[in-house]
Amino acid sequence: MHFIASNFAPVMFGGLVFFLILGFPVAFSLGACGLLFGALGVALDVFPSSILMVLPLRLVGIMSNETLLAVPFFTLMGLILERSGMAEDLLETVGQVFGPLRGGLALAVVLVGAMLAATTGVVAASVISMGLISMPIMLRYGYSRSLASGVIAASGTLAQIIPPSLVLIVLADQMGRSVGDMYKGAFIPGFALMGLYIAWVFVLAILKPSSVPALPPEARTFRDAKGHTGYASLTVLALLSGAVGYYLGAHMEAVHTWWLGTPVDSVPTDERIVVAMCGGVFVAWLIAVINSFTRLGLLSQLAERVTFVLIPPLLLIFLVLGTIFLGVATPTEGGAMGAMGALIMAVLRRRLSWNLLKQALATTTKLSSFVLFILIGATVFSMVFQAADGPVWVEHLLAKLPGGQLGFLIFVNVMVFLLAFFLDFFELSFIVVPVLAPIAEKMGIDLVWFGVLLAVNMQTSFMHPPFGFALFYLRSVAPEKPYVDAVTGKTMEPVTTMQIYKGAIPFLILQLTMVAILIAFPGLVTSHLDPKSGVDAEAVGTQILQDLENTPGFGSEEDGAANDKSSGNPFE
Repeated sequence: MHFIASNFAPVMFGGLVFFLILGFPVAFSLGACGLLFGALGVALDVFPSSILMVLPLRLVGIMSNETLLAVPFFTLMGLILERSGMAEDLLETVGQVFGPLRGGLALAVVLVGAMLAATTGVVAASVISMGLISMPIMLRYGYSRSLASGVIAASGTLAQIIPPSLVLIVLADQMGRSVGDMYKGAFIPGFALMGLYIAWVFVLAILKPSSVPALPPEARTFRDAKGHTGYASLTVLALLSGAVGYYLGAHMEAVHTWWLGTPVDSVPTDERIVVAMCGGVFVAWLIAVINSFTRLGLLSQLAERVTFVLIPPLLLIFLVLGTIFLGVATPTEGGAMGAMGALIMAVLRRRLSWNLLKQALATTTKLSSFVLFILIGATVFSMVFQAADGPVWVEHLLAKLPGGQLGFLIFVNVMVFLLAFFLDFFELSFIVVPVLAPIAEKMGIDLVWFGVLLAVNMQTSFMHPPFGFALFYLRSVAPEKPYVDAVTGKTMEPVTTMQIYKGAIPFLILQLTMVAILIAFPGLVTSHLDPKSGVDAEAVGTQILQDLENTPGFGSEEDGAANDKSSGNPFE
């Protein structure tokens, strides 16, 4: 008992590991470990029994946390979009655009994965949708099975880092930072990671062209009556939209000045990108509508198809992320608008049915309950762990690391990478982050940067063989037995589990490369965040207390009585 009392924090952490090794659900392991060691700590006089009285207040605080409302909103939005066939239309259209290129189908999967990430934010929905739709097409036209598996799984995990990511909401809550800042910080790193995936596809197209063949001419279905592909029309439309978007992005100061009525000297990069994208999309949509109603023949069949398929998700992205980045809506309000926008899109596409809505609501309830129970268990555990000075123990443990900030970041990221073999991102967020965040802040590390860095690292939990969830999702929809292709009539070989694991490894290395890039260049996250106010809250609080102490009637019975006789206002 004396040993346990003297080493309460490490013994408690070891007890949690023991519960997890036994195979108990994480939420109940956290809660049970917290309650058990809470009672033991009171019995051993490690901390007073009054600590446990704080628990109900903590639980009420969780239930009243408005930030967490964004989780069910974004989940419902993603599920509605996934079940309404948006992913299918996107993959078919973008695949036709890039099909003539070597690696074009893989490139389409990456781009659609990024677009689904920016609209759904749910890894499972993205991986399963793309696995069902694009895997048979890629196998039909001779793609390497390992590459097809890896690119589908990796593109699905972009939903982890590209806003509106659920993990960024959870990390913001655990670190005490705003979700909007997390979204802004992750904006460029998320699309930079997408760029690494695209670069890898191009490298394979050069070094191993047989593994990423182009679509044969007979598979390119969007052709005009004269047999024209329509790329010239699409290129002109893209250049015109891009020019309008570039002009708006370059003159955002003038737009803000006109909108606010006061001169604005600088505008964050993320706002420029969102407004530029919205302006370009609006121009493309306007041209497509005029062409459709007037029959002028301004656009080819391919250009018109691309415009009408890409417009709805891009508008939804602006509705959600644009309003958040521009400060019009909070993330919770943005999630609510996104869910409503997804329902409207499903109605307009005539895909919304009562069964679809029931399935989406049931799955949203399950996932939200899962998050809430883990959060409750983590709160119980962290409350007792903090009462036993667990953070101090961890801080002393990590303070001995060589290399200062860099040594701390390298150690933490290696630890998170290894823990990701056994825990998913929710569990890592609720167990590890509350312990590490205060230490990182004391070391002068920006917590938004730290959170985005951990979010990119936690992506690897979906790609780790043999426990990666993205690999399991893909395994559930990839062909396990020989099958007859519906188009060619040929017997196709199945996709083995080892091929899926082999395909994941290059993309896992790319994710770790992105972690290293973010450590080396923190400006990718912090350079376009809103400037801090520069007000030292602690100094302000100290000054207020000093002023109150010097105020007649504050803290003094004599002064209080004198003030009572004079005016009845002790602060006058």
